[in-house]
Amino acid sequence: MRITHPRTEAARRGPVRPPTREIDEQTPIGEVYMSSLIRSQRRLAILVCAVVAVVLGGIALAGALVPRYAAVRIMGIPLPWLLLAMLVYPLLIGIAALAVRQAERNERAFTDLVRRR
Repeated sequence: MRITHPRTEAARRGPVRPPTREIDEQTPIGEVYMSSLIRSQRRLAILVCAVVAVVLGGIALAGALVPRYAAVRIMGIPLPWLLLAMLVYPLLIGIAALAVRQAERNERAFTDLVRRR
């Protein structure tokens, strides 16, 4: 009497292909990996653009719609212009630094995912 496990006679799986090979050969699975990275980076870019547009647009719109805000002058310069000239640049540098850090985090997560498989 021979005793075997039912899966012993089952067909063996083919060799496992690493995800990097899937990406290099542009197979459908590789396209899924790349589209996930591109999608996360696109989402980040849209978020950064929206934040910058809200900040810049908000300052400009407040200057156009609120007469008291637009009438305030510091050293002869209207406050909205002063904010756009002095406050925005450090804010944009900060937003850019955060965006770069998040983009690198996305790429690290993608690399970890590809290496894990």
